[in-house]
Amino acid sequence: MLRFSSLLLLSLTLLLVSCEDPMLQQQIAARNAAIAGEPQGDYFIGRRYYIEHTQFWGYLRRPGQTWDDSKLVVMNENQKLAPDRLPEAPAGDGPAHGYDHNREYKIFGHFSGNRIYDPNSDLFLPEFVLTGYEVRNESPGWLFKPNEKYDGQHLLRWEKNGQ
Repeated sequence: MLRFSSLLLLSLTLLLVSCEDPMLQQQIAARNAAIAGEPQGDYFIGRRYYIEHTQFWGYLRRPGQTWDDSKLVVMNENQKLAPDRLPEAPAGDGPAHGYDHNREYKIFGHFSGNRIYDPNSDLFLPEFVLTGYEVRNESPGWLFKPNEKYDGQHLLRWEKNGQ
């Protein structure tokens, strides 16, 4: 009976994997190939990910690493303010904090080794000391998968406290 259950589980897993859209897989593979060709250097690629009332900034990865290997971070702004350092509520018709959701940046700085607790997301996240940035792409598209849907209230993947 145990052998039958194991075979059934394996068959169902293979069926689910084979049902995944090949176009999505091709888009992911193409983007990962482009990422693999990025010039190496002492910088990070950052993708702003804004959820109202949270203190994290977004995702960082090293050049050549995929977004699956990125870390959700809290920015330490003691040396440089984050790109979207604006009031939470806009003044008139101007932009507000989080206006740059999904923008991609070339980020300079280093991880401090500290973990910062964000009470609104209930996560302990790595602290990144920001020293500089450049806008890389104002509309880079999807972050983890081509069919993802941003709702402004949830992360697109489950974040581990032990990242």
